[in-house]
Amino acid sequence: MTETGKYIYGVTNSHARLDFYAPMYSSETERVHTIPYQGISAVVSDSEIVDYTNMRKDDLGRLLVKHQQVIEKVMSLGHTVLPMKFGTFIEDEGAVTDVLRKGYNLITGIMEKIDNKVEVDVVATWGDITSVIREVQGEKEIKEFKEQLLAGSKKVTVDDQMKAGLMVQKALDKKREQHAVQIQSELKTVSEAIKEHELMDDTMVANCAFLLEKLKQDEFERKVDELNARFEEKLNFRCVGPLPPYSFYTLDVKKMQYKDLDWAKRKLKLGDFAGSPEIKKAYRRAALSSHPDHNPGASGAEKELDDVKKAYGILTDYGLACQQADKTDSYSLDEEEFEKNAVLVTVK
Repeated sequence: MTETGKYIYGVTNSHARLDFYAPMYSSETERVHTIPYQGISAVVSDSEIVDYTNMRKDDLGRLLVKHQQVIEKVMSLGHTVLPMKFGTFIEDEGAVTDVLRKGYNLITGIMEKIDNKVEVDVVATWGDITSVIREVQGEKEIKEFKEQLLAGSKKVTVDDQMKAGLMVQKALDKKREQHAVQIQSELKTVSEAIKEHELMDDTMVANCAFLLEKLKQDEFERKVDELNARFEEKLNFRCVGPLPPYSFYTLDVKKMQYKDLDWAKRKLKLGDFAGSPEIKKAYRRAALSSHPDHNPGASGAEKELDDVKKAYGILTDYGLACQQADKTDSYSLDEEEFEKNAVLVTVK
């Protein structure tokens, strides 16, 4: 039997009612609407609950595009959107409201930071990496090393070639880093924050996200144009945006299971009531007694220590969820109270 629920795209800083249809990857459309709570609203749709971890890549890609298009549609209507982690399903409207209630202080605090701001992603790549490599190979230290190899009486070995290659790579990385610092220094003057992303291949020089005020978008674009002109053909620049602040703030909802909490509680030898100090003390005690250094030669000592760390993580998450719900640092670990605190809202 197909199970349905609420798919959450993100949260807006408004209680305004939104109701529109988003195109799906088939010829169908899906109704998108909002669920309000005290001045904020979750942007949701009624969707079949699917396991994204086992989905084909092409289907996953289409759903990701839909997720982004819905958020950008809400932004185009003039709303600030705090995006939700891709693939977040909640059981029903009441559960969505519970998420907003528990994450309210966290959400509204972030909303203040991102209100009237957008993310713009900037990628800079080498215009002609072959020319850059030739330029690097002509640097004094590398050129002299190669000349010494060719002038020597010994045959050039594989180790010699590897050393020369490493020298070229090091010089290329240094040049890349210098350019990246220059790009960031220039663009940070018109932005609020910078997030560096991983360079996907050797052609990339910089891959950064910038958080900036909406009113500064034109000024930001002018800065990028100036950089593009300054580097002439050496670098190519590409901007993507405006976007919601994916790189800086993305909400995550974790639904915990009592069986996991019960296992963690037993692993750290805790009773039905504890707080952060008791949990930390129990963790340190268990970690010390199970550490391989204290159990030389003992079979399974490393796994036991890993289990202790996992148990501590589960209990820590549950403690944070209790604090979100009741603003308390002491909480019940029994099953009867668990359902009240089974949802943890965090930001990545």
